[in-house]
Amino acid sequence: MESALLYLLGVVIVLVGLVISIGLHEVGHLVPAKLFGVRVGQYMIGFGRTLFSKRVGETEYGLKMIPLGGYISMAGMFPPERAGGKPRTASTGFFDTMVNDARSAAHEGIPAGEEHRTFYRLPVLKRIVIMLGGPIMNLVLAFVFFGIVLVGFGIPQPSTTIGTVYACIVPAESTQTECTDADPVAPAAEAGLLPGDRLLAIDGRPIEVYTDVSEIVTQAAGRELDFEVLRDGENVSVAVTPLLTERPVFDDDLQPVENPDGSIATQDVGFIGIGYAVQSVQQPVTAVPGYVWDATQRIGYSIVTLPVRVYDLGVSTFGGTERDPEGIIGVVGIGRLAGEITSLETLPVADRAASILGLLGGLNLALFLFNLIPLLPLDGGHVAGAIWEGIRRAFAKLFRRPDPGPVDVARLIPITMAVSGVLAVLTLFVLFSDIVNPISLF
Repeated sequence: MESALLYLLGVVIVLVGLVISIGLHEVGHLVPAKLFGVRVGQYMIGFGRTLFSKRVGETEYGLKMIPLGGYISMAGMFPPERAGGKPRTASTGFFDTMVNDARSAAHEGIPAGEEHRTFYRLPVLKRIVIMLGGPIMNLVLAFVFFGIVLVGFGIPQPSTTIGTVYACIVPAESTQTECTDADPVAPAAEAGLLPGDRLLAIDGRPIEVYTDVSEIVTQAAGRELDFEVLRDGENVSVAVTPLLTERPVFDDDLQPVENPDGSIATQDVGFIGIGYAVQSVQQPVTAVPGYVWDATQRIGYSIVTLPVRVYDLGVSTFGGTERDPEGIIGVVGIGRLAGEITSLETLPVADRAASILGLLGGLNLALFLFNLIPLLPLDGGHVAGAIWEGIRRAFAKLFRRPDPGPVDVARLIPITMAVSGVLAVLTLFVLFSDIVNPISLF
């Protein structure tokens, strides 16, 4: 019963975090729009039937039934078809934009004398600021969530504390799980090193990070080393002689390096047979930008290779194979992962909280990057239209030609509808996959 409640708690936390992220995304559009004088008729979180709304001044604020999207409705989002005509009103939200573009019927009235408060009349730079306000808000949230994880909780790293002492040494290519009489005893076990020992120094050289141990041991095969460790609050000296053995080669991410033929690359090094305990190490604030950048590259690569990942998702979903944990995942899948994390009672509460915050950070980073795609109805599509308008007007001014006027991105309705349809189908497909073949962490 307790596990079920914890699972539900994880789902609720992520759902609330998603709603807050969506709401702040739209605030990122709302604030500059109002600062620049654009008439904003609605600020809504969700889509479908309105559950609650309240008008404050000229803007109606509300919550709709399905809180998985949001929009603000700005007067004159698209210019009139002809000069002097009536501008249409649309929104920054996915579904509302699609409806308004397709029907060209749902629009907000512009009182007489306020025609200048339309979005399309703003200078190009101000329109770009409004449309980028939402994605940038998601980027800020990603920095906040990841910052809390790195600075407040820390990230798991191998420590200088021994977590495992192997009983014997087996060949690098061996798959055996138990020692035999033919296997040599591991030097660490033979010397008396124990799990929980914290490595302080080797031959007088201080040990700051776990890699310091490898640098010394790998070069000292056959030579006795004096290990100083902290055990039960006391400093203890242990003499260990590394054994020359063949070990796998690892890259900077601690992943085995493969030879051209696919086999694991090995090298002859000194080896004592210990594994390091993993602990959360708090990071400085300066580490946050680099962490966000690395996450941006990973998520950006996933977006660029989206067609391939959709194909792989189809193969795993209908072929019954295990899903790629680095593949596409939807809101339902994220909720299930959050539930698994919070219900894992063997994991410390701090680690569970850090994992949930990491999920929300990744979600906001994905929203930031996805909305930059230069296709309507995404924010990037409106930004691309404004940039193209600025280029046209700059060339007209340079060559002393008449002002070509605003770019009517509403003419891209067919493409907008096609993109909207593809996104809707993809959303349903990922939802189906998250239900029938979910990604599981444990």
